[in-house]
Amino acid sequence: EKIKINVAIINNGYLGMVRQWQEFFYERRYAATPLLSPDFAKLAECFGLGGATVKTRGEVEPTVERARADERTVVIDFQVEQEDTVYPMVPAGADLHNMIRRPSPAPIVETADDE
Repeated sequence: EKIKINVAIINNGYLGMVRQWQEFFYERRYAATPLLSPDFAKLAECFGLGGATVKTRGEVEPTVERARADERTVVIDFQVEQEDTVYPMVPAGADLHNMIRRPSPAPIVETADDE
């Protein structure tokens, strides 16, 4: 079909939602969630796609702009803090109306890598 799409990987080095459930519902008893991830950008390039890795906030906008300008599909590996929490989330076995939303106001956590 030759449809141009871009793929965003939110990569915290863990099985993120599983780890988040363990944090929220199982008193942070983490098990079997750390991942040894491949270099997703290089892997994309092996298949003729564009690939990029983002490690700081300052890299986000220019990387997304380059991906949008590229004629190929581009895979962007956004490497985030291991402790970042993703919202909304739905607890196991719950209905959508029981989803957990981001606390308000949402704190922005700056790290040493943020530029």
